[in-house]
Amino acid sequence: MRRPLGLLFALLLVAGCASGGPEAAPPSQSLVAVALTMDPCPSPSAPAGAGDVLPELSFPCLVGDQDLTLGVAPGVPTVLNLWAPWCAPCRAELPLFDRLHVEARDDVSVVGLVEKDTLQSSLTFAAETRLSFPSALDQTGRLLYDQGLNGLPATFFLRADGSIAHRQIGPIASYDELRALVAEHLEVAVP
Repeated sequence: MRRPLGLLFALLLVAGCASGGPEAAPPSQSLVAVALTMDPCPSPSAPAGAGDVLPELSFPCLVGDQDLTLGVAPGVPTVLNLWAPWCAPCRAELPLFDRLHVEARDDVSVVGLVEKDTLQSSLTFAAETRLSFPSALDQTGRLLYDQGLNGLPATFFLRADGSIAHRQIGPIASYDELRALVAEHLEVAVP
């Protein structure tokens, strides 16, 4: 049986602290709790529509036991942000995507794909920054290479049928800019 990665991370933290002897620090309850509260990845609804679509690839989610599958119809307009803890512009824009996830969750799905990073680094960063939107891990950069991208950040605006409405290469500077991109390319007005 596959264990949720967030739960595995929490167990490793507790086990690591418990096995360190009496001088080991107690586990950080907030770090464990935050790692476990990131939303799980959504389930795909159907095969993608025709046209420009992402390749059908699956990646393990940081939390939950559902993989993030691309190249399928998400069923709702979706913003897919490619990010990594080592990417300074990504770190600056992640709060914008987290805000969109919280404020527009009934109208737009927000998911992340961590590129070219390790599980431990991704989970630690997501916990420290209290990210709530679901993210999966692409350790080898398969999607980056498939899309011919040399760097991060990059954001894909996907229609409900899975077709790509827009590729935003480079950082998004403000929440207003992100809202405008969602309105323009996904035709959804968000708060």
